[in-house]
Amino acid sequence: MMTPPLTFSPEVTAARAAGLPIVALESTIITHGMPWPQNVETARRVEAEVRLSGAVPATIAVMAGRIHIGLTDDQLVALGQATGVAKLSRADLAACLAMGGIGATTVAATMICAQLAGIAVFATGGIGGVHRGAETSFDISADLLELAATPVTVVAAGAKAILDIPKTLEVLETHGVPVIAFGQDEVPAFWSRASGLRAPLRMDTAAQIAAAHLMRGILGLPGGQLVTNPIPPEAEIPRDEIVPVIEAALAEAQAQGISAKAVTPFLLQRIFEITEGRSLAANIALVLNNARLGAKIAVEIGRLA
Repeated sequence: MMTPPLTFSPEVTAARAAGLPIVALESTIITHGMPWPQNVETARRVEAEVRLSGAVPATIAVMAGRIHIGLTDDQLVALGQATGVAKLSRADLAACLAMGGIGATTVAATMICAQLAGIAVFATGGIGGVHRGAETSFDISADLLELAATPVTVVAAGAKAILDIPKTLEVLETHGVPVIAFGQDEVPAFWSRASGLRAPLRMDTAAQIAAAHLMRGILGLPGGQLVTNPIPPEAEIPRDEIVPVIEAALAEAQAQGISAKAVTPFLLQRIFEITEGRSLAANIALVLNNARLGAKIAVEIGRLA
């Protein structure tokens, strides 16, 4: 049987040999989330935060038909300037690899690749979820079913605030995915620390989250766990301020007939414009914050395992 087409960066190869904790990072933030050169600058900052917190970063992407677990700086720069990069999820990951393509991994695809590489923790910005109006559009992110299937702990600032967060939580509950709020009783809402929704679970330390991850493995439970880490207070856009902005952007999208995969990038761009860049600054802050927590969890898994 053929083995998965994995290529480990020199840094990740050394970390695996030394038994060091590793944190997976996605690559769509580089190719689809920010313009050049801010995309690469942010990716470098996120990787640096993982290192400062005691773990080794492994940014994941598909290049020339190989899954790269960790990127060299040259590869990071090349990906940041590349055009026509596919946005890969579970449905198209194998096809991109088979055709020798280049692709950036979403939450779902990054989880799959992290599991193949033996990486237990993945830090991202926000997960996909149930889109507003999903009762007629059936637009639900593959991220949710991936969390139910793939045993990786995902650290995020909650579901993206443009989504239907109550329905997202319902789908996660239906599929048995633990949703853990870190250090507070409420599920955060990406740019905002508060969502108005009580979290199913609360944990206050990285060690508790690591212990829960390991216990799921001992029990043979499928799937991962979602850790919702609130954005730092100084970086947040309060809920009462961001909600009207989101509603205005949603109304524009509907008026222009924008749907399916085009919705999220349109909304994020309009919110960036309306907030005069504050949404992007908040996004960067929360990704850095999630990288720090993800590294701490990975360290604790290594200590407890």
